[in-house]
Amino acid sequence: PPNYLSAPRNRPEGKVLETVGVFEAPKQHGKYETGQLFLHSVFGYRGIVLFPWQARLYDRDVASPVTEKSENTTGHGSKEVKGKTHTYYQVLIDARDCPHISQRSQTEAVTFLANHDDSRALYAIPGLDYVSHEDILPYSSTDQVPIQHELFERFLMYDQTKVPPFVARDTLCAWQEKNHPWLELSDVHRETTENIRVTVIPFYMGMREAQNSHVYWWRYCIRLENLDSEVVQLRERHWRIFSLSGTLETVRGRGVVGREPVLSKEQPAFQYSSHVSLQASSGHMWGTFRFERPDGSHFDVRIPPFSLESNKDEKTPPSGLHW
Repeated sequence: PPNYLSAPRNRPEGKVLETVGVFEAPKQHGKYETGQLFLHSVFGYRGIVLFPWQARLYDRDVASPVTEKSENTTGHGSKEVKGKTHTYYQVLIDARDCPHISQRSQTEAVTFLANHDDSRALYAIPGLDYVSHEDILPYSSTDQVPIQHELFERFLMYDQTKVPPFVARDTLCAWQEKNHPWLELSDVHRETTENIRVTVIPFYMGMREAQNSHVYWWRYCIRLENLDSEVVQLRERHWRIFSLSGTLETVRGRGVVGREPVLSKEQPAFQYSSHVSLQASSGHMWGTFRFERPDGSHFDVRIPPFSLESNKDEKTPPSGLHW
């Protein structure tokens, strides 16, 4: 029999479950197509695939066997890691689910710098996320508008002759082509310490001129996952930021983005985005997160080193989001 998929819905008398679709078998090989409906396997939200990215995944848990530990240019002792191709997806998050995941995952994952000489505006696209292939639990639905998002009907239309029955509009193709440099997910870095896995995805945002100098901006998305059953809480962050101009900055602080998230068996993951600027076109970041156990003891979790690259010769900042 079909495996029917249910999702929570708020009603005055409380939360209930309603059927939203039928589960499909996850793909072991190949990519999901534009228009594929899914549940996020970690955060549980409903979403739809816009298009795939082919990323280079640098997994420090799977280091090169021929290379011993050495100091790299960042001064962070680590094994040499070779990138392997891995599929990620640009997706829309169902707006009905955003309130339920806001304590575990920021729902504004993509930001742009404005391209106006007198503007310091920062554009954010709510409900847009990057999802790894293994995070997708695919399902099908007969609903012609199964996802509530302001961009859904701008980007996709229903076509019952297709599988999946949602196809890209010209506006989606044009938007992807126009903003490709700012959307593109190219490098993903991952490392596990004491069963806490840290995944980092950096993005170049653009350059600003300030006081006769250039300031380069990046955003980075970080996901923390507790692979153990023991409850832990993030207490502190410690960053080291190296700029090609030769500066090395240390940043310490409580928690991340104003929070000290608890990672438990029931809610094992937390995802957030932040920003960093350099007065050089490239640099590196690395560091540690300090976690606390229930008995009050602490341990440090490594943040895998990652490079900040501008590709400044290839890209010009977007002019904002106009239709």
